[in-house]
Amino acid sequence: MQRTAPDPAPDPPVGLPVLPDLAAHLSAAAGRSEPEPPGGSPSLRTAACGYWQRRGLDTTPGHTLAAPGGPALLLALYAAAEGAVVLPRPCSEWYAPPARLLGRPVHLAPVPAESGGMPDPFALLETVRRARLRGEDPRVLVLSVADDPTGTCPAPEQLHEVCEAAAGEGLWVVSDESHRDLLHDPHDTVVLSPAEMLPDEVVVLTDLRATLVPASWPAAIARFPDTERGAALRAAALGTLAALRTPLPGPLACAVTHALGEPDAVRTRTAAAARLHATLTAALHGTLTAAGAVCRPPHSGSHLYADLEPLRRALVSHGIGQSAELERELAPWSARGGHRFGDDPRALRVRLGSEALLGADRELRGRALEASNPLELPPVADSLTALSRALAALTAPADG
Repeated sequence: MQRTAPDPAPDPPVGLPVLPDLAAHLSAAAGRSEPEPPGGSPSLRTAACGYWQRRGLDTTPGHTLAAPGGPALLLALYAAAEGAVVLPRPCSEWYAPPARLLGRPVHLAPVPAESGGMPDPFALLETVRRARLRGEDPRVLVLSVADDPTGTCPAPEQLHEVCEAAAGEGLWVVSDESHRDLLHDPHDTVVLSPAEMLPDEVVVLTDLRATLVPASWPAAIARFPDTERGAALRAAALGTLAALRTPLPGPLACAVTHALGEPDAVRTRTAAAARLHATLTAALHGTLTAAGAVCRPPHSGSHLYADLEPLRRALVSHGIGQSAELERELAPWSARGGHRFGDDPRALRVRLGSEALLGADRELRGRALEASNPLELPPVADSLTALSRALAALTAPADG
């Protein structure tokens, strides 16, 4: 039987402009010829410790690792932990592929109604039970305290319940905290790391491209528990990274080390990016809900996840009955269908991102970061208006 090739993923939107301070440090290190060791040099891992300590997690360099991007680090963690992987449904699109590359079973447990980022605790337990009945051995749960694709943050009490359930079943919890610094209202949204709740059971993973370094700079860090079991997991993950032979490039490692120190320029940029994403995702949320979509209000990051199932009848009359078809219709706004996040391909769910409203114009992106109200910039306003009209056309009953 001939297999149909999967739809290629849409190109990601252009990232925010590179911070001149970071570009200068990368340029200054361009002549470095010595390679970065697997897992990161002591200086880089020491800088990572400072990064976590400012977030309430005491860390020593011997309990950290660095790698060229979150997917590479997650692959090393899956290889080290062995066994099957449990993910929330929906979840970030880079969680499942490393497990499948290793031939590890992936099980999806639905998120609760209140937020994404973690499975419902009862759904988690049932997912683990069913996997074991089939002879599989779930060993890892990946969750996110500031979720992509939904842009939501699970409540600390819910997060604690899920982490306790996972630990009770003998699962490692990998906490993706890549977007935790992009809270839209830090005074209104409480984010706690699972490592503060169950320090012996949690590995913290941060893809630095989400906030700290440019989107084109692959860099991620992980923090392991200060236990014998945590040390064994780290050693196994480091062995995988060494076998891959793809460490961080030396000049990039120097710039990332500087960024992890969070000088004023980096802190200012992170705060500006959070404000920009907050304004733009709120506008996207208003546009989508005005069209009749169901969408959790975003509280972090640059994405939100819309459910257009209430509009199915009208959408089907326009030939849109699956998430891939919805993705194609909303492609100008960097839409990604729910099937890319482990969701049911037949469900009319889609992720949209705030950066799509800025187009590819680097100058516009810089002005948006500095604008008191980026919605007043004509290209942004035009993109929102065009989205509103497109949704109106797609959800109006087709003639005849």
